[in-house]
Amino acid sequence: MAHVCPWWFGYFLASPLRRLYHNPEKILGPYVKPGMVVMDVGCGMGLFAIAMAKMVGDKGRVIAVDLQQKMLDVLVKRAEKAGVADRVQAHRCEADRLGVETKVDFVLAFAMVHEVPNTKRFLQQIHGCLKPGGTFFVAEPRLHVPAGKFKAMVKVTEDLGLKLSEQPHIRWCRAAGFTKE
Repeated sequence: MAHVCPWWFGYFLASPLRRLYHNPEKILGPYVKPGMVVMDVGCGMGLFAIAMAKMVGDKGRVIAVDLQQKMLDVLVKRAEKAGVADRVQAHRCEADRLGVETKVDFVLAFAMVHEVPNTKRFLQQIHGCLKPGGTFFVAEPRLHVPAGKFKAMVKVTEDLGLKLSEQPHIRWCRAAGFTKE
């Protein structure tokens, strides 16, 4: 199995300082709207999930998916503190199975695809969760994912039926947005 970020590192990833270079509202603002059902895969302690919970508003919902229960436990506490716990559904997945049956408008996979044991299977599951017209946004760290490997992941995603719609600039990352037609 690929390396999985240790749970305790989640505190660094959810640090307020990270918002200076990975601001969730700025990155996800074009995609996440009030009333949407969205999914944050590899949510960690919730930097993006909590921001998305605010963005989807009272009528929206965030499915926060992670492999590690300790990450999800901290996420739930942080969501309660932020006043959005009623919009966040914490879901523990398995290493090779998301286990989410809900159809969603938007899926975020930020700095985690390189950690899954079978990229194609993972992307098939993402495709299956998206509603028609839904968006999949992926960002991978340049330090861990060379350009060729990212390009191969983009190709697999396209081969599964998601259309590459953009490749935005995200600091220290390679990123792509896809649409399910």
